[in-house]
Formats: sequence, structure tokens, C-alpha cells
Amino acid sequence: MIATMNRLESKTVWSQLPGATAAIQALNKISEQSTMEPNLIELVNLRCSQLNGCAYCVQYHTGNLTAAGELAHRITLLPVWPEAGCYTDREMAAFAWAEAVTRLSETHAPDDVWERARAVFNDEELAALTLAVATINIWNRMSVPFRFPPELPDQTLPG
Repeated sequence: MIATMNRLESKTVWSQLPGATAAIQALNKISEQSTMEPNLIELVNLRCSQLNGCAYCVQYHTGNLTAAGELAHRITLLPVWPEAGCYTDREMAAFAWAEAVTRLSETHAPDDVWERARAVFNDEELAALTLAVATINIWNRMSVPFRFPPELPDQTLPG
């Protein structure tokens, strides 16, 4: 089990790396300014964060999707997207590509997954999607090792 205690406060981590936050945010902006659908990028960010076990980013992107009006069942069924039946071919191609790129050492971005993405995305969208995946993986790879906790609402559990 992963400890839930911060190893370093996020403000401490980022203060040790002046400019890093701005640089990563600049990468986010590039993907966001592409022709990719904003909710699709958020769903990809959420899926990659789920794969990487990043509680902070899972909570963050779930909140963004909820605020953007994404349907609750499309958020909760994302871990089982191939069987869920509520995503478009374009979304499923993006999820498959995101998973392959996130698990690069295992998958080596296979040709069949590439061809699936290539069938529904143009060159600019493929570049933006891949950059979005790379960028969320940077955030995850900073948040998970330092155990950044999710920002939870102040609520008590029933019972």
C-alpha cells in the first residue's frame, strides 16, 4: 500500500524548480489550443492519471470534467472504457493511444493502436493528443512520488 503522507509539500517541490510549473503549464496550453475537444483532453488526462495511480490528478480532472458538464457515467466508467459502450470511436481511439503512450515501456506504441488513432485524428490532433499524454504523465510523475494528496471537499462519510 502506498503511504498517504506527503514526502514533500507540493509548494516545496515546485519552489525548488523555478519555472517548472510554468513550463509544464505551457505544454498544457499547446494541447488545449489545438482542435482537440476540451473534454476529450480532460478524459485522456483522467485516464492517464488513473493508470499512473495519481490520486491528486484523478480528483483534479474529475472535478474539471464535472464542472464542464461531462456526464457522471462517462467519468465513472472510464477505467472500463472498452466495455462501457458510452464512448465514441474517436474517444476510444484516444484512450487506446493514451494508454499505449503512458505504458510506453510495455507497449512500444503498437502499430494497430496507432492506426486506430490515425483513422480518426488528423496530424495536428495526433501531435496534440500525444503532447497532452506526455504532459499529464509529467504531472503524474511529480505528484505520485511526492505523494501529493487529492484536494478533497470538507465532508464526512455517512454512518
